[in-house]
Amino acid sequence: MPTVVTQSPEETEQLGEILGRQAQAGSVFGLTGDLGAGKTAFVRGFARGVGSTRRVHSPTFALLHEYPGGRHPVFHLDLYRLNSPDDIRAAGLDEYLESPDGITLAEWIERWNPAPGGHIRHIHFRCVDEHRREITHDE
Repeated sequence: MPTVVTQSPEETEQLGEILGRQAQAGSVFGLTGDLGAGKTAFVRGFARGVGSTRRVHSPTFALLHEYPGGRHPVFHLDLYRLNSPDDIRAAGLDEYLESPDGITLAEWIERWNPAPGGHIRHIHFRCVDEHRREITHDE
C-alpha cells in the first residue's frame, strides 16, 4: 500500500485528481479517517480528475451527492449516520457499493463492513498535523 503525505488541502486535492484520471466505471473507493482528515478535499480533486465541473460538497447532511459531466458519473456517499449494512440497504445505497454505473467514493466505508480483499479500494486518511495528511491506499 503506497503512503503519501500531503502538505496542504491543495496537495490532497491533487492526489485525488491523479487517481480520478485513472479511475474506471464500476470502481468503488472506500474512504476512512477521522472528521477533518481530508476525505472531501480528496473527493473534490477526484471528481475534477474524472472531468466533472460540479462543485463538490461535504456529504455530511446528505447521504449521496452525484457529480455528472465527466467521463463517468461520480457518486459521493457518506455512511457516517448509518450503523449497519442493513441501514445502508434500507437507504438504497447498496447499489452504489456493489455495482455502480459510475465511480463511487464512500466515506466511512467501515459502516458497510466489506470483506477484505474485495472489489473496494480502500483509502485511509490520517491527520499528521494541522496541514499535513498521511494518505494510504490500495493499488
